[in-house]
Amino acid sequence: MRRSDFLEHVGWTGAGILFTLGSSGLLESRAVAAGAAPNAATLSFVQISDSHIGFSAAANPDVAGTLKQTIDGINALDVQPAFVMHTGDVTHLAKPAQFDQAKQILSTLRAPLIAVPGEHDVIGDNGKGFLGMFGRRDAPDGWFSFDQGGVHFVALVNVFNFETMGLLGQPQLDWLQKDLAGQKTDTPIVVFGHVPLYALYPEWGWTTEDGGKALTMLRRFSRVTVLNGHIHQVIEHADGHIRFATAAATAYPQPVPGTAPKPGPVTLPHDKLLAAIGYRTVDLRQGMATLAQHALG
Repeated sequence: MRRSDFLEHVGWTGAGILFTLGSSGLLESRAVAAGAAPNAATLSFVQISDSHIGFSAAANPDVAGTLKQTIDGINALDVQPAFVMHTGDVTHLAKPAQFDQAKQILSTLRAPLIAVPGEHDVIGDNGKGFLGMFGRRDAPDGWFSFDQGGVHFVALVNVFNFETMGLLGQPQLDWLQKDLAGQKTDTPIVVFGHVPLYALYPEWGWTTEDGGKALTMLRRFSRVTVLNGHIHQVIEHADGHIRFATAAATAYPQPVPGTAPKPGPVTLPHDKLLAAIGYRTVDLRQGMATLAQHALG
């Protein structure tokens, strides 16, 4: 993609961006008020990402505080979500103390927590510490799926190539093929991961090396929503009936692709920082997904 294409898809606004995915397969967006609660729906959930507990620098000297503020906002929603999905980089350096602190903060959520690791969560031990703290008994390798509200959810782990690009690996791709084989083409599919599955910006490693193989499996479905983190900003993209939406971090933003020599924390004044970070609510009704980004300030 050209740099100009990215700029058209980025949303860093205090009001937030609402994405509506209908049965036609088209993704529309509009602004929503910060802090607005989701409407009553068949199923609603929240996505948070990139809390980077343990990070402390000018971009955000209090990542624990902004994660707590995020949780306060989620807990105050009029309609509590069915679950909260954290799409990775829970911690900054995968240290035991960082996992402990993150666990303590996240345990204050009123809704159940589900999480997949980011590359910062697998430093030094290939994810053993993360899985010990946030993993599921039925998912020893970290990837899993579940069905709820008529939707098939798939959680992937694509962070094995640390700070270069994502990687699923053949065992996970084999599992995904078997998992999707039993789903009907009109079943709504929601996929979670950390690194973008498509080539969002390969120059910065913002892609998954073998993500195309997963996308080939997903193309037979009429409605697919793919939600990830990693790039600390909201960018939307479409590939047929597959709709992608990256998430803002709860820690700090990163530069718009192509506007800096390399990715990394962007330092903003405090009020602008709060406008660039936050969480996402997702309402699913009869297979249609409405996604809304909620800034912290």
